[in-house]
Amino acid sequence: MRASHRAALFALALAGAACGPRQAEVRTAPSATGEQSVQVTNNLSQAVNVYVTPSGGSELFLRQVPANTVEKVPVQGVASGTSVTFKAVTVDGSRTYQSRAVTLTGLYVWPVP
Repeated sequence: MRASHRAALFALALAGAACGPRQAEVRTAPSATGEQSVQVTNNLSQAVNVYVTPSGGSELFLRQVPANTVEKVPVQGVASGTSVTFKAVTVDGSRTYQSRAVTLTGLYVWPVP
């Protein structure tokens, strides 16, 4: 009887250990192009459409930034170290603003206008 009692206690101990807390490491997937972004400060009274153009590449639409707001906009598909220009076009198309050429490494802060 004692042997079966010990076996039952052993089974309970194993079951308790299996249900106990476990340490887990949680990470995000690495980005192939790094964490490039532009912080757009839209000082205008209307929204702007923001674009990026890599040197020798095609213009890419990033996002629409509302009037009088600051937004951090990810620049996906452009590798770190690439020379780029940013462009902001008012939603009515009446005005266009362009940044100087910059080397994209991390966060670029750009006020419009």
